[in-house]
Amino acid sequence: MRHRIHHRKLNRTSEHRKALLRNMAQNLIEHGQITTTLPKAKTLRPFFEKLLTLAVRARKYTAADDAAGALRARRALHKVLGDRSLIPKEHRDAYDGMSMAHRNKSVRMPNSRRYRTGQPKGRLSFTAESVTHRLIETIAPRFEDHPGGYTRLVRLPKRRIGDCAPLAVLQLIGEEEAPVSLTKPGKSARRRRADARYAMAGRTAKSWADKGRAADEQAAAKPEPQDVDEAESHTDSGADAENNGASEG
Repeated sequence: MRHRIHHRKLNRTSEHRKALLRNMAQNLIEHGQITTTLPKAKTLRPFFEKLLTLAVRARKYTAADDAAGALRARRALHKVLGDRSLIPKEHRDAYDGMSMAHRNKSVRMPNSRRYRTGQPKGRLSFTAESVTHRLIETIAPRFEDHPGGYTRLVRLPKRRIGDCAPLAVLQLIGEEEAPVSLTKPGKSARRRRADARYAMAGRTAKSWADKGRAADEQAAAKPEPQDVDEAESHTDSGADAENNGASEG
């Protein structure tokens, strides 16, 4: 029996689930916030906060001149996060337009080692940055005096198109956006098509309702057959009275 095992399987195998959490953690380090489904965000939150605690611990070991402790923490981070290279946002368009040979020059040194710090080298205008380096050197200093609780989870009112899964935004504290701005992102092509279908369905239903209402009003305005017979009897009696008066005269 699997007692006291509390985690979400997310309908994936253990290897697939680990890869999913690693990729989402890397995206959170790169962009500062990610939008995903609510179960994935709840699963990623403790996973990422443990990694950030390791990064804070590595900085503390370095400040205390404990090289062995800092190395252990960095190796633990590298074991989970891998060696993903991050391209600076201002150079993303230039990187996309490069050939594979030029991309390799921006990611790797001539001795095939990867760039770590993201500082330009030689004739290169930019180089890649290791995801572990950004976590330890850029993100961890902001949380050195913070006892946990590094992230914020915001539920979104809209659901994902297709399976109607609840959505949420997971972001680092200190970079929060107002919930109003989070709920009004740029619409994708799929979202625009879905909104157009919903709007067309609403207009069609309204037009049919208006036609039915107009038909009901016309039916209510027409006289009933019994009223028509009574009107004809009244006209007949009036005509007979006029004829009788004419004959008497």
